[in-house]
Amino acid sequence: MKPLEIFFNPTFGLILGLLVALTSDLACAQPSERLQGLYDQLATSLPQDGPLIAHEIELERAHSGSAEMDLLLQKGQAAMSNGAFDAALAHFSALIDNAPAFIEGYNARATTYFLMGAFGQSMADIQQVLAQDPRHYGALAGFGMILEALNRPQAALEVYRAALAANPHMTQIQSAVIRLDLSLAGQEL
Repeated sequence: MKPLEIFFNPTFGLILGLLVALTSDLACAQPSERLQGLYDQLATSLPQDGPLIAHEIELERAHSGSAEMDLLLQKGQAAMSNGAFDAALAHFSALIDNAPAFIEGYNARATTYFLMGAFGQSMADIQQVLAQDPRHYGALAGFGMILEALNRPQAALEVYRAALAANPHMTQIQSAVIRLDLSLAGQEL
């Protein structure tokens, strides 16, 4: 199956097709115990506590255990922020080649591909992220944005809701859910 076919397989449905693809192609790893605990805290946190917990999650995700790999991630992020997408892709690809279990390389490369409009490549990397960390709310949010850009509002809504289940404090995703709910009900904001 081609990458896009996995996500739009009408026989299994979007979410079921994604789950089948994730579990069949890769051995499902689980986030660290500390990260699992932080996710549990975030999902039930008060609005004033959510940003601090989310920040702790992002710090936990950003450490590969290797100073060299962390530096590749930082260099790629700097290049992406400056619009140097080819350089960012080179850094993230080198990171993935050298540390394939460090999912932030895939996540950062998915973001770069998204910014370039390369949705198929972005979704392939998002698949890698979600296979190892199904509660990676950033990857879920990016997946929802791609679905929305591809005019799949119902599927985008489902994925956005999954992102909010992991991190209920993402205001842009909350707004997207409200907007899509209204739009699918035949109303406009």
